[in-house]
Amino acid sequence: MTQTIDKTNLDEFERLLEESFAKSFSVADIVEGTVMKKENDGYLISVKGAKTEAFLPEKEISSSETSDLEIGEEKEFYVLKEENDEEGMLLSLKRLASAQAWAQLNDAKIQGDTILAKVVSIVKGGVLVDVADLKGFIPSSQLRTGAPFDGLVDTKIEVKVLEADPKKNKLILSQRQAVAEQRDQVVDNILSELQEDQIVKGEVVRIADFGAFVDINGIDGLLPISEISWSRIKHPSDVISLGETIEVKIIKIDQELKRISLSLKRMGEDPWQQIEGQFEEGQVIEGTVNKVTGFGAFINIFPGVEALLPVAEMSDENVNPFNLFKAGDSVKVLIKKFTPQEHRIALSIKDINKDAE
Repeated sequence: MTQTIDKTNLDEFERLLEESFAKSFSVADIVEGTVMKKENDGYLISVKGAKTEAFLPEKEISSSETSDLEIGEEKEFYVLKEENDEEGMLLSLKRLASAQAWAQLNDAKIQGDTILAKVVSIVKGGVLVDVADLKGFIPSSQLRTGAPFDGLVDTKIEVKVLEADPKKNKLILSQRQAVAEQRDQVVDNILSELQEDQIVKGEVVRIADFGAFVDINGIDGLLPISEISWSRIKHPSDVISLGETIEVKIIKIDQELKRISLSLKRMGEDPWQQIEGQFEEGQVIEGTVNKVTGFGAFINIFPGVEALLPVAEMSDENVNPFNLFKAGDSVKVLIKKFTPQEHRIALSIKDINKDAE
């Protein structure tokens, strides 16, 4: 006997079958849809795989696309709001370009590609950049310089994508990783063109307590604090600044470690050579206290030349050097030992008094 299928049951079966093939869409997804109907404040869109029709508000259509939107037209849309049991998805065309940019950035992250970013401002903890009309953030720790400086604003720099999350509107980038990759690619060629004692120009790209890093044709050379000035300095920033272009001398090239060491002070004449013949043992001179320590005081007797005045040479009595001197004091001293070839000069005050007696 032939059974007749009730139409109501058939419609329900078709609905359940259709729902079984329905997809689940999330915010920020890109979906394909067909423009079905014009409403007062937008359009109804049939999205492939969705349970119900979606809605595209007028405000989410750019002015250039409004006149071109036609019934029956198939387009890609950005999901602003997910569908639920009560209403369909909310779509946007405005944010499509933005979503595509996010997708490209995510691809760049996965592929490890380097991209260009324009620095727009300095903020607490780093800099803000513009990438394909999206705002990104580079933490100070991921800047090549280790800290932002005014000269970065409005410049374009190469960066790597660390995080690209459109749902959180979070784009984190790294300049340091991009620079490190470039360095690996060019270091051998650059090193082959350099030689010790060569004078080169470079940009100060990072400053630390122990010295500075200077970009020499694409690789960073170390300029130790001891090679910045013949005179004693407290910090490299006393002499140089981030972004500054300076001339330095290459004092060492380590081919195995792929490193170069630089000197700024050796660009000028060695003051220890200048003082030969100008001073002699037994001579009484005027100097300036540069630094006081528990074992003595360092006295500047010539620009870039320090001599040591030991505690034992300050007085015949036991004295505390910190009670006698402070930085900047002028002091009359006797040269007790003079060996400029070894960069050593020993001073005395008590011997001046003995000579006077």
